[in-house]
Amino acid sequence: MSALAVTKLVLQIILVVLSLLLTLLILMHKGKGGGLSDMFGGGLTQNAGSSGVAEKNLNRWTVIIALVWVAIVIALGLFAKFGIA
Repeated sequence: MSALAVTKLVLQIILVVLSLLLTLLILMHKGKGGGLSDMFGGGLTQNAGSSGVAEKNLNRWTVIIALVWVAIVIALGLFAKFGIA
């Protein structure tokens, strides 16, 4: 197995893990009202929401992980386009 094949496999595994983590982070965000989050009970927990600092950190982590996810998707697309591994 070549080094590029190992790299591609590692990127695919990281992509799956980041996809699951990104889904969980997005679901942890506080609903802004009027959307699906209120339909499924998000409106009941408005007073028990997280503090401003925790929400900012959650936003930061979500954006960082989303950017890494996009970079890995692009890298795997380039692997596929050029027939590497």
